[in-house]
Amino acid sequence: MYVKYCNALQQYRRLHRTRKDSPKFVSGLHSNSSNNDDDEQDDSIKLLTVEYVVENAHSVSYPQAWPGTTICYSNGSLEPCDDDLWRRNLTTKYVDGKLTWTQVHTANGSTFFSYWPPYTYNRHLKLIADCSEQISTRGSPCSEYNPTIESLGQTLEGREIECISIGNGKLVAWIQHRQHPGETMAEFFAEGFLQRLLGIGVDGELDQATKRVLEQYRLYIVPCMCPDGAVRGHLRTNSVGANLNREWATVHEGYKAPTLERSPEAYAVLAKMDKTGCDFFLDVHGDEELPYVFFSGAEKTPVWGDRIKHLHGYFIASYQRANSDVQKKIGYPPPESEEDALKYMNVATNQVSCRFNCLGLTLEMPYKDCETNPDPDRGFICTRAKNLGSNLVEALDDVNSYLRAEGEFWKDFSPEDEYVVPTDDFKEDGFVMLKKRFYSDVRPLDSS
Repeated sequence: MYVKYCNALQQYRRLHRTRKDSPKFVSGLHSNSSNNDDDEQDDSIKLLTVEYVVENAHSVSYPQAWPGTTICYSNGSLEPCDDDLWRRNLTTKYVDGKLTWTQVHTANGSTFFSYWPPYTYNRHLKLIADCSEQISTRGSPCSEYNPTIESLGQTLEGREIECISIGNGKLVAWIQHRQHPGETMAEFFAEGFLQRLLGIGVDGELDQATKRVLEQYRLYIVPCMCPDGAVRGHLRTNSVGANLNREWATVHEGYKAPTLERSPEAYAVLAKMDKTGCDFFLDVHGDEELPYVFFSGAEKTPVWGDRIKHLHGYFIASYQRANSDVQKKIGYPPPESEEDALKYMNVATNQVSCRFNCLGLTLEMPYKDCETNPDPDRGFICTRAKNLGSNLVEALDDVNSYLRAEGEFWKDFSPEDEYVVPTDDFKEDGFVMLKKRFYSDVRPLDSS
């Protein structure tokens, strides 16, 4: 959900469509404005105070996420976007089913409001163009690592499913982003990661950690898994209502997945992955409720055992050493049994981990502020998602020698590298811990 306020025209523009699968934008927005002597900073600048009210905020699919939410706003432009201009409106409140906030506007200015800053399709195309230009430029710092861009296929609306690959190593790593198109922080993450791998904006050579990663791995990066949903303004689905992160295997009788008719995005990526193999998999997402950066793994699935468990713990510890937004303790509680886990083999991390006997994880970033490094004025925002993407390099560099290691290699790990069973029990006003929480689903076994 994002809204533009344009004071000069005294109007509001709703820039996202209101759809059942885009629950973070709801109808019923109205404002109470005032413009008097108290609102005037001086004789030359007039200020207008506007109260925004989303009257039916309680009607969204997951209203439990509203407590603690702060609306993001920017007085800059969305095209091109200045990421540093986004701030949090600290007057945001969720009371009696209504989401409200108050904003002071200057005359003849524009303000964009967003649940989390958007990553537009134009910006996506620019990211692909920037990668292509860097790859094709003679003498670019990434040239010796055989970078390529290819389309793995097309969406149902004819958009390309782009994949950037790079690296000379034997290990194969797949990193995909934005299966859920409304989780825009995932593509900011991709941007930060790709800029570092390809040396975009670098004057000179790549840094040493990046060089080591490109010598150890062949990386396949899909910046946006669901471009149709992104353009349509969907939160979790593609153009025909398929939740791509429930399309990686057939688990329900009478419902085959993935298919070219319903989920060509997952179908195309999985087909390519079957050709390349996979030694490491990361699926990048955002979570509406938990104010933390956290990971979910393949717990209790057939691949889960000492090897994967210790790789899981070590990778997160390595990532935490590179970026202090990362933590282990808070996250989705794992399934209670192997039987429960088997119900979710259509989730990308579970399917890929078991299919290739590899370390696979889902990374979740917060829509809210990040409690490990709180910043009320800005919160966890675009630049921090990009930094987190950039720091994936250090984590991959650290874990590479263990991904296919034999024997009980984990006996040399330190206590801080141990796997920690995550919990979603943390202290926040209005938070109620769910009895069951499976991969961001409100309802267990919800395949849509």
